[in-house]
Amino acid sequence: MDYLFPPAPPASVGIVGRSERFPVHRIYCVGHNYLSHILETGRDPERESPFFFQKPNDGLVSNGAAIPYPPATASLHHEVELVVAIGEAGYEIASEQAENHIFGYAVGIDLTRKDLQQVAEDRSLPWTAAKAFDRSAPCSDLTPKSDIHGLTAGKIALSVNDRLRQNGDLRDMIWSVPEIISSLSRMFELKPGDLIFTGTPSGTGFVLPGDRIEAIVEGLQALRISISNPD
Repeated sequence: MDYLFPPAPPASVGIVGRSERFPVHRIYCVGHNYLSHILETGRDPERESPFFFQKPNDGLVSNGAAIPYPPATASLHHEVELVVAIGEAGYEIASEQAENHIFGYAVGIDLTRKDLQQVAEDRSLPWTAAKAFDRSAPCSDLTPKSDIHGLTAGKIALSVNDRLRQNGDLRDMIWSVPEIISSLSRMFELKPGDLIFTGTPSGTGFVLPGDRIEAIVEGLQALRISISNPD
């Protein structure tokens, strides 16, 4: 097949202990999935159906990268998240069957232009500019599900310049990973290569050029990035 210009290389993330890479299809994100984060934003803490937004798959950033401070914002925020990688396609997946569709897990950071998000919320506008910008989805290498003995609890945390900012536990998710997969699969046919960022605990905050960020989920490869000066 001839192309007008060379197509972009496929988006992918590494796999711990393997030479192969995991090709990424879509990136889905869950909003407001920790009670502590909902409370710190002043929203109603009642449990409702999960809502989702997307990031572009070419927004992925590998472990160890320096990310230029993005344009059009004066308030870039960090949000540490457990990332779930889908390895088997499915539509209208029952919660009890969701585990069968998981390939593995990683640590992600949902970088957010917080000032643009606030404007969008105030005006009931989409979050695209706030969430789906270039290099907005740092992600560690995936740990295959077969190498983990369950991941329903455990520390999830983020530090900036060695100072703890976020410190939560996966057990505090409002919607569990199986519930997230089931709910999402009723709106989209999940495909091998899909990533799901599953929400963030309290303690989100701004980062500046020169900051070093470390994000961890107990049992997974830590994610370390830095913020550099704008391009």
